[in-house]
Amino acid sequence: QVQLVESGGGLVQAGGPLRLSCAAAGRTFSSYAMGWFRQAPGKERESVARISSWSGGITYYVDSVKGRFTISRDNAKNTVYLQMSSLKPEDTAVYYCAASSRGLQGASEYWGQGTQVTVSS
Repeated sequence: QVQLVESGGGLVQAGGPLRLSCAAAGRTFSSYAMGWFRQAPGKERESVARISSWSGGITYYVDSVKGRFTISRDNAKNTVYLQMSSLKPEDTAVYYCAASSRGLQGASEYWGQGTQVTVSS
C-alpha cells in the first residue's frame, strides 16, 4: 500500500516555473516506478512524465513537455518531483502523482488526490 500526497500546485504566469512534489507513505517507495499525469477540463488524462524505480535512471516524457519538465526522485525522502519551466496556458490541468509496481510502462496502482496547476496568459 502506498499513499501519495501532491503539493506545489498553484497559479503561475506563462513562461514561469513551478515545482510539484509528491510525498509517498510506505517503506517500499524506491521499488515503485513513479509518474506524473494530468487532466485538463474536457480532456482525457495523459501521462506527462515517468521515472523508473530505484535509482530512477530511466525517464519518459510526453512530447509536449520535453525540454521544459524534469521528473526526479529522492528515495531518502520518499518524494518524487516535477520541475516545470516555461509553462504554457495549455499546461493548465490537475496534476496527479501515481505509483506502479509493474515497471515504467505498467499501469499505476496508486494515485494521489491531485493538485491544480493554472497557467495564465
